[in-house]
Amino acid sequence: MKLTAPAPTLADNILPAWNPDSKLARLAHDAVLVLAFTGLVIFCAQIIVRLPWTTVPITGQTFAVLVTGAALGPWRGASSLTLYMLIGMVGAPVFAPLGLNLEGQTVHFLFPWAGTSDALWEGSAIPLWDLSSGGYIVGFIGAAWLAGWLARKGYDRGPWLLAGLLAANIVLYVPGLLWLAYQIGSEWVHPVYNQPLGDLISGGTTLEKTLLGGLYPFILGDMIKLYLASLTLPAAWAFVKRRRDDGPPAD
Repeated sequence: MKLTAPAPTLADNILPAWNPDSKLARLAHDAVLVLAFTGLVIFCAQIIVRLPWTTVPITGQTFAVLVTGAALGPWRGASSLTLYMLIGMVGAPVFAPLGLNLEGQTVHFLFPWAGTSDALWEGSAIPLWDLSSGGYIVGFIGAAWLAGWLARKGYDRGPWLLAGLLAANIVLYVPGLLWLAYQIGSEWVHPVYNQPLGDLISGGTTLEKTLLGGLYPFILGDMIKLYLASLTLPAAWAFVKRRRDDGPPAD
């Protein structure tokens, strides 16, 4: 049986390993890429739009998560998002800002930096499991893995690109909505607003509140981010092709 080799990733084409025969060099190359794309997610988390009917903001993270997975491949993409989650859990202000951090702003773009700090050992901090968006942060890992797996199959440069990105986007909603539903159903008290989360989201039943607070408001924003990602990836591959066609400069 003939096995098809996985397609090279976008990141490997743009920034190839400087010594692919050396295991140490390959590990260093992977680490640089993982750190770089973790930085992309951190910055995109600071691009937010707050909606009045839910405590979960629209952020630039989805775009960064999908691009990270598609550019790095499954394991490096998932590693990058795992690193992002861990950095936030030990206290760095990398998660999307809470309302308290934004002093009433509806739209926030990067600066002044207002990310949520969530050190687990500090009583005044808000741990990951006390964020209404915590499930989505966990879901980022699976979404990046799937986007990367599909990219390895070549779906990041063909007609199925948008469908693949949509599938990865759906993956992040599974833990996100389950997490939110649990918090609503258990009458969890929001640490910023000091009210049960269910009282902060419109709707009657737990299911209705979950969908109104964690899905419906973000469909349009997600479609825009999916479209932007579907433009970014082919543009990057076109750059790779032009560079390859031009070849090295003549002596």
